Amino acid sequence: MSKPVKDMITNEYRANYGDVTSGCLVSVIGLDAISANRLRGELLAKNIRLRVVKNRLARRAFAESPLSPLGAALEGPCALITGGESIIDVAKTLVGMQKAYPQLELKVGMLDGDADLIEVDRLAKMKSRTELLSDIAMLAMSPAGRLAGCLAGPGGQIAGCLKAIADKDEAA
Repeated sequence: MSKPVKDMITNEYRANYGDVTSGCLVSVIGLDAISANRLRGELLAKNIRLRVVKNRLARRAFAESPLSPLGAALEGPCALITGGESIIDVAKTLVGMQKAYPQLELKVGMLDGDADLIEVDRLAKMKSRTELLSDIAMLAMSPAGRLAGCLAGPGGQIAGCLKAIADKDEAA
């Protein structure tokens, strides 16, 4: 491959992935063309992009970007997966698709620009942003719910006693 072509591909990687902070690496080497296209279509339907990258050119392009740790992990035939709601949702999708595509080899993922790479299987077991926000909302509302229950408890007991006295007076 000539130097201008390599520079063009490197610049394309920079343009496409320069502001991306999360991604997963997989190997699609065992998939035939039909399965690979079907996999790409299923991922694209979920707004997830799969792109096979040239390792050395991707390392060069990612060197000054948030994806530099992921660039260092490029070994062997790799595909970069980005997009989706969050990288955790992407990892969950990939783990689910691995049953339909057993040749799909899951490698590592990167979460929001963090320098530590995580195996895709472990990444899929984490809670997504939406799940974490719902947990925070539940925890924020829980003390108020308990307080309301405590305040309603004695009032309910008094009301029950008054009703019993009223019923006793009516019967007499």
